[in-house]
Amino acid sequence: MEPSGPTLFQTLINQRGWQDYQVFKRRYEQAAKQLAELEGPPSIATATIEKRQFFRYAHGEVRTPQTVARRVLEFMFPGLPAARLLGPAEPKPTALPDHHPAADGRNAVDPSEYGLEDVVMAAANESAQFAARAESSNVGPHTLEQLEADIRRLVVTYPNRPVGPLFREVRALRDRAFELLEGRQPPRYTSDLYVGAGVLCGVLANASFDLGRYDAAETQARTAFLFGELAGHNGLRSWVRGLQALIAYWDGRPVDAVRLADSGSTFTPESGTAQIRLESIKARAFGQLNRASDALAALSAADRLRDHLVEGDELPGGMMAFPVEKQLFYSSSTHLWLAGGQHLSDAEARADEAVELFQSAPPEQQRLGEMSLARMDLAMARLGRGDIDGAATQIHAVLGVSARRRTESVDRRIGHFSRQLALHPGAGSPAAIGLREVIIAHQERMPAQLPPGGSQ
Repeated sequence: MEPSGPTLFQTLINQRGWQDYQVFKRRYEQAAKQLAELEGPPSIATATIEKRQFFRYAHGEVRTPQTVARRVLEFMFPGLPAARLLGPAEPKPTALPDHHPAADGRNAVDPSEYGLEDVVMAAANESAQFAARAESSNVGPHTLEQLEADIRRLVVTYPNRPVGPLFREVRALRDRAFELLEGRQPPRYTSDLYVGAGVLCGVLANASFDLGRYDAAETQARTAFLFGELAGHNGLRSWVRGLQALIAYWDGRPVDAVRLADSGSTFTPESGTAQIRLESIKARAFGQLNRASDALAALSAADRLRDHLVEGDELPGGMMAFPVEKQLFYSSSTHLWLAGGQHLSDAEARADEAVELFQSAPPEQQRLGEMSLARMDLAMARLGRGDIDGAATQIHAVLGVSARRRTESVDRRIGHFSRQLALHPGAGSPAAIGLREVIIAHQERMPAQLPPGGSQ
């Protein structure tokens, strides 16, 4: 048998400094615990790797690991199937006959059979890692550029992707930022790393919140704010205070929400929408407190800030931006809290406009959770004026999105709507009964995206 050469597994552990068995074993056991928390079953948390097995993987003596080992390995090396990981580092090219039948399309080799996408991503990661090592310190311009690009991709795609799977990807990148901070780099790079790590902790806080893990979300947010303090970055500090205020609002602590939003207002970034977001959150919290004049004043303050907005966000955009459609549905929520005929009419108008703007984005760029919340506001407003059919149209759209991208805040709004519908004068109509049955069926079949303990 011809020598197979180094496996991709051996190449990658050498690059990461995991070639020592004890080092790799610790990493493997940590990954097993994280995998058990995120995806289960809990028994995976005790998985380990024997020394002999470790060397068999490195020398290409195993191509098909057992199920648990395969899952842990694929968790440690995202994007690489175990069979590819334990195969040769460089796949041997397939020899073509002299007449090259592939050239005219006959008998062409299907690249997907060779895991081309995995190979391409692995090659890109290897190149990025080599470039990072080639710089004079553990961090340099290329490393920061790559980190910023990865962060930008995550925050831009966050509103359109299921939260559970995304959580693991963000967590891995946060760990990478932490590793860089633990090394040695020039002070000018340390500040940028603090901002990057702070943004990633902020995204994890938002994801934990979306998964209904408020305690975990607040812990992540406190860490994110600390990084904003260390970097002296007003945009990050202001945004994180807004997130903390938002968590307090959803947790039924509107007084804390107002206090945190006021605190965030003391950190004024040179540009961006963070301050508009703070005023909009305050408006909803004041609405929850039934302080109508304060709520309307906060909405007016948000409108004035929008009129004088300086373009060019200090943060990477995406989920961290506060577009006008989001401001509109925060306004609609405020008017729903204040109740009364005029407020109900204002809530419906603003929610309707918000939904229209959310829908105008290309499907792959739509902010699904926020659009669902705007639809819930619109459904509540229509229910308030007795239009059950109009409300049902919005609810069906929300349930369709929630089936593939569930968030705790949307779940709560659906539950609240169902309770209000049961109390409605038209609750006994066929349309209302059918709508409640659809909601109940949806709630019964929706599993949690992360098990308890998975949001830390």
